Amino acid sequence: MRTLLSLLFILISTHLSANSISAFTSDGCSVFPDGTPTQKELWLSCCTAHDYAYWKGGTYDDRLNADRELEKCVANVGEAKIAKLMLAGVRVGGSPYLPTSFRWGYGWPYPRFYEPLSPTELAQIARLEKLAEGNPVLSK
Repeated sequence: MRTLLSLLFILISTHLSANSISAFTSDGCSVFPDGTPTQKELWLSCCTAHDYAYWKGGTYDDRLNADRELEKCVANVGEAKIAKLMLAGVRVGGSPYLPTSFRWGYGWPYPRFYEPLSPTELAQIARLEKLAEGNPVLSK
């Protein structure tokens, strides 16, 4: 019991002190292809935009909207069936509760679950966006 309480304390204190976001990175479509065999980067831009939303994190509804935007984007490049498959994959694999490099809110130290971005966090994101001007994903 004492070990469990110690672990819980570490997780909570880590979460409370984890208030700094790392610079945006994208691995494309993570463990999924970035396109078809003949068009190798067909939906890569969709995944990069999706990664940007996942990097920032936020609420459950923010994640659901990001996942739906990914589905819409991939469908718009003519791959509606792939879009449905990708939606299913990100809904299962993108949980903030898993310590993966592609989880919801991956820009923040783990653990970070569903929560609105605070004004301070939004300011950090805005500073990083300004530094990354010229990047087509971050220059919205």
